[in-house]
Amino acid sequence: GTVKESGEKHKGSVEIPNLSEENEVDDTEINVSKKKGEGDALKDLMRTEGTTKVREALRDYLKALKTEFTLGMILPTKAAVGQELPAERKLSGNTVQDSVSPQPLDIVGVKIPTVKILMREIFDSPADELYSVFTTKDLVQKFSKCPAVIEAEKGGKLQMFDGCVSGEYAELVPGQRIVLKWRCRNWPDEHYATVALNFKDMAAQTELQLECKGVPVSNEDSTRQCWKKQYFEEIHVLLQQSQDNME
Repeated sequence: GTVKESGEKHKGSVEIPNLSEENEVDDTEINVSKKKGEGDALKDLMRTEGTTKVREALRDYLKALKTEFTLGMILPTKAAVGQELPAERKLSGNTVQDSVSPQPLDIVGVKIPTVKILMREIFDSPADELYSVFTTKDLVQKFSKCPAVIEAEKGGKLQMFDGCVSGEYAELVPGQRIVLKWRCRNWPDEHYATVALNFKDMAAQTELQLECKGVPVSNEDSTRQCWKKQYFEEIHVLLQQSQDNME
């Protein structure tokens, strides 16, 4: 892409980690990154107007896929617990036979394979200031660049990034520790990870230790990228802006 003012070209990438038949196009996550250098204006543009354009293209793409490749097929849907699955149609000679696989009615759910993510990041900020970035609605909205629901108390609700991330606060120790019940919208229904954020004060800096337990295996990479790109990198920018304003 090119920034209009300078005419300088910039390279980057757009990642769509959760494009699938089960997700509505408006629910897809679109992560934008760029190579080092100037061009933040272009990156911000891609995250706003660009995201809309990408989703429009995805909508046309999925429509074309359904028309071309699913003609005459029945797409699978999530079967309710205890609900009889659609009959399989089997060919036997010239006749069509219907057969239904018996399903046990005591199934409560499917066990989801999960992983634990550990991350560390150093921020140029005292621990109490960094803690407030995660618990103050105004600051959360500044670094996420989206309206947010932040009820920073035990059992309080959390919603960020246009609803792509949601959960609740499970534990809060000011300036030291936050525990969240946390999920991405494209995860299996009602599945939450447990996120522990530990703030280690290092004079003018803070080491943030992140432990995220219960992440679906298939979402490990996109979850890492979410924390790295949408949280850590944007919080660095917010703290730098705050420093510059003070100076």
